[in-house]
Amino acid sequence: MGVVSRAEHARALDDLRAEIAEPRGGILGPDSTAWRIGGDLSVFVGGGRAALLQLAHPMVAYAIEQHSTTRDDVVGRFQRTFKNVFAMVFGELDDAIAAGRRVHSVHTRIIGTIPDAIGGYAAGTPYHANDAAALRWVHATLIDTTLVVCDRLGKRLVRGDRDAYVREMNRFAALFGIPRDMWPADHAAHARYMDRMLASNELAVAPCAKEMAGFLFGNGTTALGRITEAVTASLLPPHLVRDFALRGSPMLVRVGLAATGTAIRLLPAPLVAIPARSEAQRRLAGRGPSALAAWTERRLFGLARSIAK
Repeated sequence: MGVVSRAEHARALDDLRAEIAEPRGGILGPDSTAWRIGGDLSVFVGGGRAALLQLAHPMVAYAIEQHSTTRDDVVGRFQRTFKNVFAMVFGELDDAIAAGRRVHSVHTRIIGTIPDAIGGYAAGTPYHANDAAALRWVHATLIDTTLVVCDRLGKRLVRGDRDAYVREMNRFAALFGIPRDMWPADHAAHARYMDRMLASNELAVAPCAKEMAGFLFGNGTTALGRITEAVTASLLPPHLVRDFALRGSPMLVRVGLAATGTAIRLLPAPLVAIPARSEAQRRLAGRGPSALAAWTERRLFGLARSIAK
């Protein structure tokens, strides 16, 4: 499909705006399946999985390796990334569209070449952060990881939930200008795409991707990093666990998932809600900012620092 141009991106945003009946609720709204199943802190259990699936795409890996300051500013990058993502998912429509424009603008400057032959890519293959196929893969990893984490934590999702979630998240795809003919019609279509990609040479773990994976998990130097790495390994396909050289541990996985699942089930909803969703619900109810949400957000940034330092 090629690179999403500025004009194509603008048309996608205009089309999205025309579809939204209640702009204050944003692209999804409080009654959406996406807010329900992706609105608590359990989604962060899959953060490592989503990141490594994305890094398994050489265009993504080399774009980050050649253009990102992740190693020097892990918390800052975490904060900037989720500021945009949460504005897109939980912000008002204008906030979501503004975030989409910011991301597309930044991506226009992220271009380069894959230096060595890897997977199905010859040395010198150009990449662009607004490449439609690469954007589609990144988008799909977020959808897939949310559903996988729901399954692992015992959140029972019927087929209708999965179909609704996939279709709703197509609005998220529109914010990046991903063409409509790439959007999955339902969960089955999404699953077929994931299976095809995982079996293809479009994915291959480059040396820089393997190095970044070690960095993201603190290279095994912290207990939290080891737990996160083990949980991530349990959520990924075996061939990617091997290629990323992840260290699994059934005991650490049980500890990590049991602690998360228990907290989500037993703690009051406000304590386990994603801060951005809490703020969105307060906004829609006409209430001011929440001190609890701000506290939770600070703890998340502290966790990111603890895992990768």
